[in-house]
Amino acid sequence: MPVGTAGPDSVRTTARQWLAVAVLALSTFIVVTSEMLPVGVLTPMADGLRISTGTTGFSLTITGLVTAGVAPLVPRLLGGLDRRLVLAVAMVVLALGNVLTAAAPGFALLVVSRIVLGVGMGVVWGLAAAVAPRLVAPRNIALAVSFAVSGVAAASVIGVPLGTLVGNVLGWRAAFVMLAVAAVALAGGLLLVLPRLPRPSASASTQAEAPRGALWRRAAVLTGLMAVVFLVTAHFAAYTYVRPILEERTGLDPAAVALLLLVYGVFGLAGNFAAGALAAHRARATVLLLAVGIGASIVLLALFGTAGVPTSIAIGLWGLVYGGLSVAGQTWMTQVAPDRVEQVTGLYVGVFTAAIALGAFLGGTIVETADIGILLWSAGLLAVVALVAALVGPGPAPRSRPRNEDAAPVGAP
Repeated sequence: MPVGTAGPDSVRTTARQWLAVAVLALSTFIVVTSEMLPVGVLTPMADGLRISTGTTGFSLTITGLVTAGVAPLVPRLLGGLDRRLVLAVAMVVLALGNVLTAAAPGFALLVVSRIVLGVGMGVVWGLAAAVAPRLVAPRNIALAVSFAVSGVAAASVIGVPLGTLVGNVLGWRAAFVMLAVAAVALAGGLLLVLPRLPRPSASASTQAEAPRGALWRRAAVLTGLMAVVFLVTAHFAAYTYVRPILEERTGLDPAAVALLLLVYGVFGLAGNFAAGALAAHRARATVLLLAVGIGASIVLLALFGTAGVPTSIAIGLWGLVYGGLSVAGQTWMTQVAPDRVEQVTGLYVGVFTAAIALGAFLGGTIVETADIGILLWSAGLLAVVALVAALVGPGPAPRSRPRNEDAAPVGAP
C-alpha cells in the first residue's frame, strides 16, 4: 500500500514506513534536546557566559517565543511544498542555531542562536505529529503519532542527561556541537527515508461536517489549549531550574543530578507511550490524570525536596506524568479538529512553546527575586488551575477501541 493512502484496517505498516517514523522521532528528539539542554548545563553555561543562572534560563523563553510564532504559520506558508524537504531544511537551520550557541561568548549571541534554533524547532515540531499519520497504515496512526512525539520524552531520557554528562566531561559547548552534527545527519536521513509529502487534503465529508472558522473559537480546542498552557507553564517554571533545585535543596553533586535526570527521562518515555495509548480512547481523562500527577509531583518536591528518597520519587513521578502530556494534548487537538490536522497541530505547538517561554520566564523571575520554595509552590498552583480548566470546559468524546486493532503492546511496532 502506498504511504499515506487510506486502505482497509487489515493492511499492515511496512518496515520502511516504520523507519520513516523512527527518523521523524529522532528529529523531534534532537529538536527538543537542543531546546532543553540548557536545563542540564545551566550552572556551567551561566559561568561560561558570565551571566546569572536566571538569565541563562531565559534562553528557553527566547526559543519558546520564536517557536510559538513560527509553528502556527508553517501550515499557511508551506502551500504545496514537499513536507519532506521542509523538514530537512529546518533541521539544517536547527544545526546552525546549535553551532551559534556553542560559539556564543556572551548573552547577545546566545539570544541570536536561540532565535535561529526556535525557527527550526517551530517547523519540525509543528509538522511532526501531522506528518506521522501519513507514513503508516490507518490501523497504526495512534502509535505512529506516539512514536513521532516520543522524541520529546526521549530528549529527557537520553538527550538532556547525556548532554549533562558531556558538559561535565568536555564542557557545555561540546554538547551543543554534538547536537549540530546530529541535526545535519538527520536532515539527510529525512530526505532518504520519507516519501514525498505534498499538502494533505481533507476528505469531502469531513470538510462538509466541520466549521471552518478560527480554530480557537471551537470550545473544545480552547479548553484543551487552556489546560496545556497552565500545565506547561507550571512544568517549565520549575523544571527549567531543576538543577539548582537539586543542588541547593537536596545537596546533590553534578553526577547525581545527571542520574536523577536520567530517572526522570526513563519514566517520561514510559509515560509518553502509556498516555498515547490511553489518550487515543480517553483524551480528556488522560489530560486530567496528568494534571493531577504534575501537581502532586511538584508539591511533593516542595514539601520533601531536602531528602534524597522523596526527591527521587517526586522526580520519577514528574517524568512519568509530564512525559505523556505532549502526546495527550496532541491527541485532544486532532480529535476535536480532524478536518484541519496541520493547522491545529501548528496552533497547539505554538501555544505549547509559548507556555514553555512563559514558564521559563516566570521561573527565572521568581528565582531572581524570591526563592526556589516559592517557585515550586507557584508551579503547583498553576497545575491546579490547569486541572480546573480541563474539568470545566468541553473536550473530545471518549472513543471505543476498534475490534480489529493490533493486539501488540503500545511501543512495539
